[in-house]
This record gives sequence, structure tokens and C-alpha cells, in this order.
Amino acid sequence: MNQNVFRLTLPILFGYIPLGMAFGVLFTTQLDYAWWVAPLMGLVIYAGSGQILAVSLLAANAGLLEVAVAMFVLNARHLFYGLSLLGRFRGAGWRKGYLIFGLTDETYSLLTSRPLSADKHHEQEVDFRITAFNQAYWIAGCGIGALLGEMVAFDSTGIEFALVALFIVLTIEQIKALGDSFPLWAGAFAAGISMVLVGPSHQLILAIAIVTGILLIQYRQLRNRLPAAEASHD
Repeated sequence: MNQNVFRLTLPILFGYIPLGMAFGVLFTTQLDYAWWVAPLMGLVIYAGSGQILAVSLLAANAGLLEVAVAMFVLNARHLFYGLSLLGRFRGAGWRKGYLIFGLTDETYSLLTSRPLSADKHHEQEVDFRITAFNQAYWIAGCGIGALLGEMVAFDSTGIEFALVALFIVLTIEQIKALGDSFPLWAGAFAAGISMVLVGPSHQLILAIAIVTGILLIQYRQLRNRLPAAEASHD
């Protein structure tokens, strides 16, 4: 079974190892922590973009509250991943908690796209192994990168832009998928207001609060318009 799982997770391996190495190098060159803390974060936190964001915020002397809020908002989408697979994970026993914890974007995509047999217990075992293999790849990448950053002297200036580039790509993809650029402009507006009103250490929390309020107001307006539009159509 492990051989089949390994073949299934090969695409994740080729993505997680290099990205994990980038995180490990960034971690050891930007923060004053032992190298082994990087793979430990991969084990306990296991959130690629979240870990990179945490390094950038800690390097900028952000408070732990700002880091916690930013990581929660960034990874809140995983709550919906877990909800959509609760039926599939029902009856998995002790594996259920880990299956939900390890549900990254890539793992979710792999679990929901692979063909399933009628044997639910077997499929849950495969899901568990896929999740564990993927996390092992990420931890290995974090550890290798952290060791390289610790042992090899090189100028890592600008490597933190990997996070900026990642979010630019994600933003473009989200705009394409939604067909609506309003959330982008709302976020830019909230960031600008926060930069004017508060200092750097609290700008992120204020920006998140402002953009959340704006989007909630927009959602309420759209929800109220829908019944009116349906009534006029009838």
C-alpha cells in the first residue's frame, strides 16, 4: 500500500521539498532560533504559507497576537475543507483528528480527486497514509533548508519575497475564479487606512478588521438584493 501511496503523492513531494527548503533557509537566516525549530514548526503547525508569513512577521518584530490572528485568517479556509469531508472521515477512529489537522490545500485536492472503492475502512487508511506522507515531505524540506541556512553562508536578502510572490499568484487566481475584483480593492483600502491610523505593529489586525467589516456589509447587501431580484423575476 505504501508504494501506491508514494506514487500518488509524488507531485506533492516535488512541490513540498523545495518550498519547505525555502522556508527553512528563510527561517534560519531571518530569525535567531536553532535550526531544528523549523522542522518542528512543520510538525506542529504544518501550514506552508502560514509558516512563511509567521517568519516574516516575527522578523519584523510583530507581536504574537498579530501573528496568531494573521495565521488564523490565512488558514481559515481549512475549516471548510474539514467540514466537506466529515462524512468521509466518519468512523476513522483515532485517525480522524489527524486527517483534519493535515488537510492542506494539496492534500485536499489529492484526496478529493482520487478514485474510491466501496471499502470505506481501506479508503480511510489510504487517506491517512497520504496525509502522513505529505507532511513528512514538508518536514523534510523544512529540515534540509534549515540545515543549509545554518551551515552554508550566503546572502538571503530578498528570499522573503517568495511569500509576496505566492500571495500575488493566489490573489490573481482568486480574482479569476470569482470574477470580482471588489475584495482586492477592499483589502487595498483597508491596508491604506491602517497605515495612516496606527503603527506598524498593529496595522495588520486593523486592516483585517476593516476588510472583514466591508465584506460582511457587501454580503448582507447582496443577500438582500437576491430576494428582490427573484420577486421581480417572478
